[in-house]
Parts: sequence; structure tokens; C-alpha cells
Amino acid sequence: MSDGPGVGKGVVTPLRVVIGLCLVAPFVAMLWVGSYAKVGPTFIGIPFFYWYQMLWVIISTVLTVIAYRLWQLDQRGRRSADTASPKGGATR
Repeated sequence: MSDGPGVGKGVVTPLRVVIGLCLVAPFVAMLWVGSYAKVGPTFIGIPFFYWYQMLWVIISTVLTVIAYRLWQLDQRGRRSADTASPKGGATR
């Protein structure tokens, strides 16, 4: 079976490391329960345990959007590098 263009080109770049960190950070924050398993400090009467988790919902959304935008940038750069290569690249 032949692979399509761009398949099998797993290259680790600094941009992809940043994307990975953006996607892993919420998991690490939520799995490290000991860091937020407490009542204080409260925020408008809401215990820390709850508002910390709700804050991470917003942070996770922002980090996912950043990771997606960086992925688009990475793919755009790879496509332009493929078309500029002397071997020829993906044709459309």
C-alpha cells in the first residue's frame, strides 16, 4: 500500500513540541489532584477545588486553540517546503 504525500514524515520540531505541551498541560494539571484538593482560598464563596477546575476549562480551551493555530502554521510551512523541493511535492 502506498502512503500519501506527507505520510511517514514524523519530524520533531520546536513548534511541534510547543503544540504537544499545550495539549498535555491540562491533563497534567487535572491529574495532579494533590495540588488542588483543598477548600481554601475561596472565590466568591466557591471552594478552591471547584473554581480551579472551572478555570482549567477556560485555560484548556485557549491552549487547544493555540495548538490548533500552530498546527495550521506548521502544515502550511510543510506544504510550501514540499512544493519548493526539487523532487516535486504533493500535486493538487
